[in-house]
Amino acid sequence: MRRAITLIELLVVIAIIGVLVALLLPAIQAAREAARRTSCQNNLRQIAIAVQNYQTARGHYPPSAIFAPGTAIATNNQSWSIHGRILPYLEEESAFLRVDLDVAWDKQLGTGVPTARIATYLCPSEVNDTVRVDGGGQALIYPHTYGFNFGTWKVWSPVTDTGGDGSFYVNSRLRPAHFTDGLSHTLCVAEVKAFTSYFRNTSDPGPTVPESPNDIAGFTGGAQFKLGPQTNDNTGHTEWCDGRVHHSGFTTVFTPNTFVPYVHSDGQTYDVDFNSRQEGNSATQTTYAAVTSRSYHTHGVNVAVMDGSVHFVREEVSPVVWRGGGTRAGSEAVLRPNE
Repeated sequence: MRRAITLIELLVVIAIIGVLVALLLPAIQAAREAARRTSCQNNLRQIAIAVQNYQTARGHYPPSAIFAPGTAIATNNQSWSIHGRILPYLEEESAFLRVDLDVAWDKQLGTGVPTARIATYLCPSEVNDTVRVDGGGQALIYPHTYGFNFGTWKVWSPVTDTGGDGSFYVNSRLRPAHFTDGLSHTLCVAEVKAFTSYFRNTSDPGPTVPESPNDIAGFTGGAQFKLGPQTNDNTGHTEWCDGRVHHSGFTTVFTPNTFVPYVHSDGQTYDVDFNSRQEGNSATQTTYAAVTSRSYHTHGVNVAVMDGSVHFVREEVSPVVWRGGGTRAGSEAVLRPNE
């Protein structure tokens, strides 16, 4: 005579299966995140090598953008980013040949390049891996998740045509010899989040580097805000083609994943970036920026340094060490990313 399973036995089996699933899911999620982090590091390695190959071919590292000193342009999006300049060295030459780097990217939407999803420019952990749309819902441009090192705070002066202390700036023609801290000790590119909240074009905040994230909220005089409740309201790092710091760069004012609060008039607190004056927007005002490296990885961000090596920098890194890693010629504390 066949013995039937009782309800209690069935419930016990279901409970055991539930426990096993509960134990397995974190392991599966951890394995997936480890794979995503490895893929992200591979992207950074390819980008850093592309920068090196650009330097080998051209004799200098790529500028962040090109603007005429002492003049102000009337429109945005005028100068292409480093991302655009290194396309031929990332096996994206077909895209590179379809555009003109001397013409604003938004005048070349018909090429399909600005709205192209360049896989190397996107971390697999990014939660907003989607094209940015304009007010009418039309595809405008694709975001990215890797910003280039624009230094500590100062980005560029249009009066003196001098840049900051990082690896890239407007009109730069830096060579390896300019990196007296050593290529292996200077940041090249680090993770950033797509669709970042930010504000820009304020009164001049001055050369003193902010010490607290709360200081940034005090620089809002005359600001243009790019933030809001909808994803597309927050447009930082959504234009991989654009060379300005809030789109294609980061600075080392604050350590990785620092929350920089701004309480907006809508009552929401946003984690913001700050660009005091869009590069090329003013003939006289220096650009200062607090654009923080952020990621969806736990406890830190992936970075590549100027020698092409890739590391994971933890959130607990000292601000002094992080800023030291952002300078090319500062003789500060050495950045040791994996410690």
